[in-house]
Amino acid sequence: MLPPDARLTRRADFATALRRGRRATPGRLVAHLAHCDGDRSHGARVGFVVSRSVGGAVVRHRVQRKLRHLVRDRLGRLPAGTLLVVRALPPAAAASSAVLGRDLDSALDRLLDRGRILDRDGRS
Repeated sequence: MLPPDARLTRRADFATALRRGRRATPGRLVAHLAHCDGDRSHGARVGFVVSRSVGGAVVRHRVQRKLRHLVRDRLGRLPAGTLLVVRALPPAAAASSAVLGRDLDSALDRLLDRGRILDRDGRS
């Protein structure tokens, strides 16, 4: 489980990450990472989107549990005050945790450019 203070729960936070953040699509998922201005008191916060296109309820929950576990182990890589939204694509349903972990690592490597978080225009 993710710690309660590391969870994205508000719709506005999801919208901020999706609209203002950078995006990386390494294959079976899409990751959106945004810096929340003036909110460095919180650590990184993470949310997940697993739509019906991924599969039925059992499949969606399984994918979300895998992603939640993988992100929990990588929270230390994310700077304080960042918002991360991980959206699963339909191929994630058949992927193992190891494959999803590689996709997540690839996305985070692209999004965290030498420790700086950049917006869509490449500004930090």
